[in-house]
Amino acid sequence: MLMITSEKAITQTQQWIQDVIIGCNFCPFASKAVTQKKVYYHVESGNDMMLILENVLSECIRLDNDDSIETSFIIYTHSFTDFNEYLQLIDLAETLMKGQGYDGVYQLASFHPAYLFAGSNEEDAANYTNRSPYPMLHLLREESIEQAIARYENPDEIPNRNIAFAHAKGLAYMKMLRDSCL
Repeated sequence: MLMITSEKAITQTQQWIQDVIIGCNFCPFASKAVTQKKVYYHVESGNDMMLILENVLSECIRLDNDDSIETSFIIYTHSFTDFNEYLQLIDLAETLMKGQGYDGVYQLASFHPAYLFAGSNEEDAANYTNRSPYPMLHLLREESIEQAIARYENPDEIPNRNIAFAHAKGLAYMKMLRDSCL
């Protein structure tokens, strides 16, 4: 198995955030956190589920204790390559967070190299709005999301706008854009 260093995984993820998420305006709120250097990256190379879930909880605690961090990415370099297995991780992580009192405090967003929206097919360019270099979980502060949405006109239209953008650019372009970050 090819070893991926933490530094490389973080650099590729940062490039993806800059080129895809910010560059395509998939998240109109991302630029501020990146510009202000308020994003934390944790690389997880193991595959022990207990340790992985402990790391999710550790990231919640990190956010609790450090107001200078707006959002945190947990990047999985050697696990959860299967999208269905990754979906199970999301369920377990959300259950853990809820059980620890983090429901309504932090929101969990999901990104995966093989992301597939329910009801879509593998070749739908819209999947690339959530297709990342690595499987990852993204922890966001609910309070910050609410504040950003309150200042944004028609926030409910963001997903539809993203889908329309991806469809207009097409599958080849969206794949090339994401792959250029690797």
